[in-house]
Amino acid sequence: MTHISRNHFEIERRGGTGRMDSQAEWWRGAVLYQVYPRSFADSDGDGVGDLPGLLARIDHIASLGVDGIWICPVYASPQRDFGYDVADHCAIDPVFGSLAEFDTVLQAAHDRGLKVLLDLVGGHTSDRHPWFDASRRGRAAPTADWYVWADPAPDGMPPNNWLSVFGGSAWTWEPRRRQYYLHHFLPSQPTLNLQNPACLDALLDVARFWLDRGVDGFRLDAIDFLTHDPLLRSNPAVPPPGGQVPAKLFALQRHDHDMIQPASLDVLRRIRALLDRYPGRVSLGEVSSQDGAFDRIAAYTGAPDLLHMAYTLRPLRHGFDLPTLQALLEDAVRTCARGWPCWSFSNHDVVRAATRWAPRTGDGDGVEDPRFTRLLLALLLSLPGSACLYQGEELGLPEADLTEDEIRDPFGIAYWPEFKGRDGSRTPMPWAAAERFAGFTPDWSYPWLPVPPAHRALAADVQEADPDSTLNLTRALLALRRANPALRHGTAAPLDLPAPLFGFLREAAGQRVALVFNLSDRPAAVPEGIADAVETLPPYGFALLTPAAALRVREAA
Repeated sequence: MTHISRNHFEIERRGGTGRMDSQAEWWRGAVLYQVYPRSFADSDGDGVGDLPGLLARIDHIASLGVDGIWICPVYASPQRDFGYDVADHCAIDPVFGSLAEFDTVLQAAHDRGLKVLLDLVGGHTSDRHPWFDASRRGRAAPTADWYVWADPAPDGMPPNNWLSVFGGSAWTWEPRRRQYYLHHFLPSQPTLNLQNPACLDALLDVARFWLDRGVDGFRLDAIDFLTHDPLLRSNPAVPPPGGQVPAKLFALQRHDHDMIQPASLDVLRRIRALLDRYPGRVSLGEVSSQDGAFDRIAAYTGAPDLLHMAYTLRPLRHGFDLPTLQALLEDAVRTCARGWPCWSFSNHDVVRAATRWAPRTGDGDGVEDPRFTRLLLALLLSLPGSACLYQGEELGLPEADLTEDEIRDPFGIAYWPEFKGRDGSRTPMPWAAAERFAGFTPDWSYPWLPVPPAHRALAADVQEADPDSTLNLTRALLALRRANPALRHGTAAPLDLPAPLFGFLREAAGQRVALVFNLSDRPAAVPEGIADAVETLPPYGFALLTPAAALRVREAA
């Protein structure tokens, strides 16, 4: 038996090694490391992370054993939504560096065997984009119909009741055109009309620009919003959740017409056709948390002419308990039978999993137990499909608790205090505990968001020196995933286990691995027939084991 990280992880291996993936399907079972560049590493002391900072820390990413990097937007942008409002798709924003510096990062990643995916924000642009600047000035411009424009209702109101995710109407009046334009997010993020062939061709030209530079694919932002009902029909209302009007009015509609439209499949087919001309290039789609998310992942990834893989924020919106995990595994098994999911427990849009899913105390507060945080990592890296590891997740970072005057996220500013925004998951990476700003930015500068004291104690240099740290456990988990075909490519079936245990079986190439997790803060006995190697799991303990012959598999619902 090989024992890794005391009380947390055990695996018994009786021969067998991982297989080399074909270059064309390297993404199956791959783990991508998500970089939010503003908060990764600042090289020039302006307080904002940049491409030279990423280059300086790229060996940290390579040392984890991931397969690639997903880089959030570094395009030219007014930064109203911190890069997701693109003003020039083919230029690097000066705050991050230059195209030459991007090329250097790309080459450095490839030299270390890492693939690189860029965010492709295809559903909208910034209102500072030249395409929109021409479109809003009049209806004769070449890009006049590259955005979604509509005449006002007879009383001057917007053409329908569609709501923005960020609050209020999804329509803004443009006096120069005497029309409203659609925006699913901020008013400064007008929606592209991808049902216009010329507009879609322009987006494909953008993708081709980056593919020719050598990127290995794209994470496609908000794919459920790529197209809309051309008749602009209003959405039906739904009763307030719990009978109380929510802070976010978006929940008061059934989004039948403003998103999740059949025409989006045509957009995805065009993108896939382009990617197929570049061997080994892949697409990762972001699916919304609207009902049926896993069915959409299966639909989006189950056809050879659509996406390679997709993930959804839906599991990230709920609590963490045994029934939730059982449902999650059933969704995973069902989705893998038809398509290819990618799992994400934390990212730049949600509260970090270490805090969001933290065990509850008697007074209802979550307590961030490092043992539980490590259990989450083991679960993430064991589920069937591919996975995204968000920067800082390998350090076990909790959500930062920021004050109102510290936040920068326009979403949080608008909804404070009911919703504190997304900045708590975007604070700077802590590299060096003893340095003034934990090594994120030079000591004479100030970071764009504060570095929480709790993060300083979890800095990378502290964890490097501790063989039992979360960082070193992450490396061990990823090494085992690479070495064991069952963990990377295998099928999954739930195990018949008593609460508080949760587990499943992975199987591939004649190898079987049982994964067992103790979801409680007390030791839990492992039933006979699961494995002879482990009889009891410690609080929030977990084990990956070669199962005994009498293994019991629970029928999936």
